[in-house]
Order: sequence, then structure tokens, then C-alpha cells
Amino acid sequence: MNTTNDSYVAPRRALLKVSGEALMGPGQFGVDAQTVDRIASDIATVSRSGVEVCLVVGGGNIFRGLTAAARGMDRAQGDYAGMLATVINALMVQNALEREGVPTRVMSAIHMSSIAEPYIRRRAVRHMEKGRVVIFAAGTGNPFFTTDTAAALRAAEMDCDLLLKGTQVDGVYTADPRKDKTATRYDSLTYLEVLSRDLNVMDAAAISLARENRLPIVVFNIHEDGAFERVIRGEGNFTRIEEAG
Repeated sequence: MNTTNDSYVAPRRALLKVSGEALMGPGQFGVDAQTVDRIASDIATVSRSGVEVCLVVGGGNIFRGLTAAARGMDRAQGDYAGMLATVINALMVQNALEREGVPTRVMSAIHMSSIAEPYIRRRAVRHMEKGRVVIFAAGTGNPFFTTDTAAALRAAEMDCDLLLKGTQVDGVYTADPRKDKTATRYDSLTYLEVLSRDLNVMDAAAISLARENRLPIVVFNIHEDGAFERVIRGEGNFTRIEEAG
């Protein structure tokens, strides 16, 4: 069980990575409206607390380029299709946040000016300084890069103090706890431990990018009510990944 350190300081600016799978809720594909509304409510609470919030959304609930490539589709084309799926998810999350009364902007790495702003770093920073939640869509805009890598990249570009990954379980485990009942959760790890133990947290490019920029990563269960708010305060169950010492 993680405990809050008395010297803990809440982040000034944080990026939340929301996977496409998280938006499915109990379903097998697509977007579950109730789940999106609950996640949006949690994000709204954190935003109103004064923390500047931005998000990267995945698209695996709609289309996954790597899976399509395994079935014979050109990998680059599959990845571009996956990027478009993230835009759909970003618009769904934007709609839910605005119904919570939170001003929101979607910024896409692929230009589609009718529905989203083009990604411009300084403009994104200005949006957050004005209290708007910024949702980054279309990954990095390049094939062969995951949305985990996009999350680490955007968090570094936005000068975030913390990168949070909302998953299906409350942290990083020695094995998949949904399949292995003996699996135990790590309270903390170093970047090198994640890489050397081949832990299925984020891809190696994302972990390396976070390490180079000394960007702490927190992995938590996004399906628990209020979990995002709790981990921002350093409370609840989670795994924190950062440099040793």
C-alpha cells in the first residue's frame, strides 16, 4: 500500500495517458459512454484543483495498427488508421469534459482543421496556463510509434512534472494479476528495472524518453472512482517509476 509522504508536493502540470481499452468499460470494443463520463468527472475534479492537465488518448478500442499488420496490412497504413481512431476517442472525451463545464481543446498531430487544432507546442502550453484541458490526438503523427511514446513525448514537451498511465490494474505487477493470483505489485521501480525486467508497462522508447527527461511515471487503475485525483495527491494504490535516489 502506497502512503503519502509528508513532503509530497502535488504536480503543477500533469499528463494523463488514457488507453483506448480504458474507454471500452465492460464492453469488448467501442466506447462506453458511462465510463467516459466517469473518467471525465475525475479529470474535471483534478483540473478544478489547480493542476494543469493534458491528456493523450489511445485508439485500441477502435483500431490497432500492430494487430492489422500481423494480419497482412501495411504497418504504416495500419498505424495511420490507428491515429484516426485516437481522434474519435479524443472528441468523445472532449464532449464529456465540456459537459462537466471544463474548457477543453483537442490538438491533433495530423492536421484536420475542421475538428481539431493542429498541434503547436507553445499554443498547447498557453491553453493549459488558461486552465483548459488539452487532449493530444493522433499520437506523434508518425507510424511505428505507440501512443505511450506520444504520451512521454508530449509530457516532456509540455514540461510536465508527472506522467500518469491509467490502466486496468492498480500498478505494475510481477505478472498479470488477472491471470496469476500470486503476482505482487511494485510500489516503486526505476526506469532501468522496468527495462531490464521487461515489465509490460510502456514500450521501451517511452520509458527511455521519460528517463532522459527525468519524468516520473505513475501507473494506477483508472477504473476506480476518484483514482486520478487520489494519485495526484500521492494517495491510494499505484506504482511510481523514476530514477533511483
